[in-house]
Amino acid sequence: MSEVNAVDPSLVLRLVARVRELYGPTPSDLERMCWTVVHEHHHAAMPTEYDIREVDEDLYMAVLTAARQ
Repeated sequence: MSEVNAVDPSLVLRLVARVRELYGPTPSDLERMCWTVVHEHHHAAMPTEYDIREVDEDLYMAVLTAARQ
């Protein structure tokens, strides 16, 4: 039985690559940078300074975990 909120591993890898492309191999604020990239993926635009639109929390956590490895 598959999990309802399963995250596509290839998408996670693409987003981690995007984090590294934009912010280098070791960003100073990894949590924020991962959130920014997931936001860009979800809303088709980088967030503005006060952008509080939600992102997929499961995807964000998967990208953050993969980026930390």
